Amino acid sequence: MPRMLDVSEDVRAEIGDAEADRLLTGDSAPGSYDCTSCRTAGNSEQERTSTVLFVGDETAVLAFAHATCIPSQVVQVAEEQLQGAVRSITGDDHGGPALPQDLPGGQAVLGITSGLVLIDDDLHPALVVEPTGAIARPGTDGSQGDEFLQLLIEQGFHSVHRMEEVPAALPGWSILLAMGQLHAVLQPGTDGGAPVAWWQAHTPLQVTEGWRTAANKTQTVLVYAAPAGAIGPQPREDLMRDALDKAAAEGLLVAAAMPLAGT
Repeated sequence: MPRMLDVSEDVRAEIGDAEADRLLTGDSAPGSYDCTSCRTAGNSEQERTSTVLFVGDETAVLAFAHATCIPSQVVQVAEEQLQGAVRSITGDDHGGPALPQDLPGGQAVLGITSGLVLIDDDLHPALVVEPTGAIARPGTDGSQGDEFLQLLIEQGFHSVHRMEEVPAALPGWSILLAMGQLHAVLQPGTDGGAPVAWWQAHTPLQVTEGWRTAANKTQTVLVYAAPAGAIGPQPREDLMRDALDKAAAEGLLVAAAMPLAGT
């Protein structure tokens, strides 16, 4: 039976016309599936469905998602990350905590924490990013001190002085939530190329059902970033909020709002 599939030109170019046509006619596409974004059931015979192709160095995985969750697209991911996704799909991996992403040109790594923040009586899914040490500007010796916040402001993040307002959207950046887990924060590729990972989980990061529900409702994630030591590990969301309020009051917080999974 023909499927209600969206196959983008980028996906078609990767998988070829013959495979794309087999998907559209239903020969090689499942009728029912678990949405790769929200993890709830979908049916390509009854609702618009996006084909999402995850591409690593040696492996490619074709996944399906509600068209209302994410558009059909090609997502470049690290081979190790994709292998982890394959293990998750086949049931050989139960997931685990994300490891911080190494930063180019330095020993510091980025740690990331998910949580819900209350703004104007609405709960918003948020990510808090904090490096383990000072971040130097690429190509310098670090003598200028920690330039983490300034580098992010140059990328389009905005300073946050009070937590009462939703941060402005940052064009071209997005949050990759695949198979119900957090995989990466994506930034625009060079010269209009495919998005690349600014932060990437070595092991996909588990998020709570409440966080995922809020993210799928708003289709937007709020990303807050602070220099090393400004937030610290917080075991509860109320304590994380207190730390965010304190960092904002001290001028040590930047933020941006990013859509889920790409364009």
